[in-house]
Amino acid sequence: MTMRAIIVDDEDLARRGIRALLQRAGDVEIVSECASGEEAIRAISATEPELVYLDIQMPGKTGFDVIGALPETKCPHVIFVTAFDRFAIRAFEIHALDYLLKPVNEARFNESLARARAAVASARDGAMIRRFWQMTQELRTSPGQNPPSSMTDRIPVKTHGRVIIVNVADIDWVEADGDYVSVHVGAKSWLLRETIAAAEARLALSGFVRIHRSTLVNIYRVRELLTLSKGEFTVVLLDGTELKLSRNYRFALERLLGKAL
Repeated sequence: MTMRAIIVDDEDLARRGIRALLQRAGDVEIVSECASGEEAIRAISATEPELVYLDIQMPGKTGFDVIGALPETKCPHVIFVTAFDRFAIRAFEIHALDYLLKPVNEARFNESLARARAAVASARDGAMIRRFWQMTQELRTSPGQNPPSSMTDRIPVKTHGRVIIVNVADIDWVEADGDYVSVHVGAKSWLLRETIAAAEARLALSGFVRIHRSTLVNIYRVRELLTLSKGEFTVVLLDGTELKLSRNYRFALERLLGKAL
């Protein structure tokens, strides 16, 4: 996970110190450096960073003025960096992520950066859940349309000497089972002689995404996502079934939602 950050301080030496520590961390992209509050407001609005290292006492606008000038929905995570500890209470009153005193101790800086990583990861996961919920709601309420000619709408399944026609829209999820897949529809399931990769290719245009190496899920049947640790989720279906969304497959979901997190 790479975080986008801005460094704001009227002292060049202070900016260079923070820059060196962030470059040493290896997972932070510094998108701008600013020497004044006015520059910071413009840079934050233009680049939309996730994290800002913000000095408090600067000529013109203070660090608090910078935060006050930003819309609440556009305000990034803020770590204040200052030579004075008397501003600490106010900093945390405006929900600053952390408060570092100059000269910055490297161990304390790394502790603060770890807190920032956790906060940014949590915000990204929350954004993913909100977009997924919005998409599934829109899909469920959108008026019926004729499906593309390449979309699969029914699947024949052989079982006990007969063929059952399964409507793809009724399928909740699909699970790999060796050279077969198990197609789950409510409390029922049927085996289909097909690999999970082939099933994924067949069902992609019908709203199915792969959330695990052995699992496809019908996004129309998803009720909610629950965050787990290390970038993983629990996918809860309409009938209460819980499936694991592996971190290795979250990018497929992000592409479906239209934006990488």
